Amino acid sequence: MNLTIILLIVLFSLIIGFFGRRKKLGFWGFFFASLMLTPIFGLLLLIIAGPAKALEAQRR
Repeated sequence: MNLTIILLIVLFSLIIGFFGRRKKLGFWGFFFASLMLTPIFGLLLLIIAGPAKALEAQRR
């Protein structure tokens, strides 16, 4: 695989992890899911994932 493609996959995985840090899986869960399964799958997980329980409790 080309080094550029690998770096792009890691970059997009980091971005997805950043946006998922306040969801149920958290940063590391979304980062590793998108890294292992592809960033597109990680993005889909990010879209359908609900907020973390701690955030739900703060909103009430």
